[in-house]
Amino acid sequence: MKSYPKILSKNFEVPHAQHIGVYLSGGGYEAARKVYTSWKPEQLIEEVKKSNLRGLGGAGFSTGMKWAFIPKDSTRPHYVVVNADEGEPGTFKDRYILCKDPHALVEGILIACFAVGSHKAFVYIRGEYVEPIRIFREAVREAHEKGFLGKNVFGTGYEVEIVIHQGAGAYICGEETALLESLEGKKGFPRLKPPFPAVKGVFGCPTVINNVETLACLPPIVNLGAEWFAKLGCEKNGGTRLYSVSGHVNRPGLYELPLGTPLREIIEEHAGGVWKGRQLKAVIPGGISASILRSDEVDIKMDFNSLARVGSMLGSAGVVVMDETTCMVTTLLVAARFFAHESCGQCSPCREGTGWVLKMIERIYEGHGRSQDLDNLLDIGKNMMGNTICAFGDAAPTPVISYITKFRAEFEYHVRHGKCDLEDRSQKSE
Repeated sequence: MKSYPKILSKNFEVPHAQHIGVYLSGGGYEAARKVYTSWKPEQLIEEVKKSNLRGLGGAGFSTGMKWAFIPKDSTRPHYVVVNADEGEPGTFKDRYILCKDPHALVEGILIACFAVGSHKAFVYIRGEYVEPIRIFREAVREAHEKGFLGKNVFGTGYEVEIVIHQGAGAYICGEETALLESLEGKKGFPRLKPPFPAVKGVFGCPTVINNVETLACLPPIVNLGAEWFAKLGCEKNGGTRLYSVSGHVNRPGLYELPLGTPLREIIEEHAGGVWKGRQLKAVIPGGISASILRSDEVDIKMDFNSLARVGSMLGSAGVVVMDETTCMVTTLLVAARFFAHESCGQCSPCREGTGWVLKMIERIYEGHGRSQDLDNLLDIGKNMMGNTICAFGDAAPTPVISYITKFRAEFEYHVRHGKCDLEDRSQKSE
């Protein structure tokens, strides 16, 4: 098995690494100290741009470019908001950072605050993450005690405070503007854009929103340089990525690998291959919102650009592997239930569309499918896309369109016979 440098997960196996003493013994907070005592914000932003660090929450936008959008002439306070509302099915990377290496996030927040001139950061953590919240809260307390947070960061007179906000379990609040609404005490409805958060974000002030994994990359970029970080990945995709691998594999888990690592390598070498000696059928490469890939499409690099070229996306890098016994109708039913439940209901195409999709797929699953159902499902999905305030209207129909398009024969069999063709094949083999 190939060996790669560990950047984000280097402390995951270190005993008691969540405590500040252990983190400091490994050079912790030296990167933050360096930027506060000897760098300028413009220098830091350019360094992050050169590193090719992209948003690792799913969108993949250039982190340095995002910071540069914050208006320098604004008289209003600037804020950093951390998106730790990890709700994408198949994704469990941020939880590991919060639990195993929380000070890496604290240090990353300090660096981001310096870059955009912010004195306060809000960390919006998924409500179900009770233990990660407890651990991260303790890390913030320890950083305060050491003088790394508060009114005199590293003795420079610069003030930074971190506020932890616990979400209430709404998937939609992973969308950055819905997160801001929730943070302000309102219902988590996505906002119309423009204005974008960089101009008018939380409490109407310029705001930069970054994911946990993105911010945890900042200390090594500062310590070891942008060029070093960029070379770890591939073209326009710097660094490593935490790939959450689940489903029908022998070794499900979290794997840190360079951006651009082939999907087949992730499945066969790192996750131990498909379990029980079975054949690979399909893979979701970037969380449930990503278009599915057939078994003949897994010879692809796992980076933002490569997956976009084949009509899918890297997203949150939640890799879900399915073997030959997987019923695609059942799989789509699970996805449809999730999206119908999690729609915020603000936009009618999404509110009504997810409900229609669920009812039709339930009908097919229960053996009462109609000949026109599949084309109707595709039409509903295509009419949802691009017609809602946020990207949920694109995410919800993506499984519908990709599953039916790539496994049409299986869905047609279910409609014609009222059951899955896997049942017939199983009976014939017996």
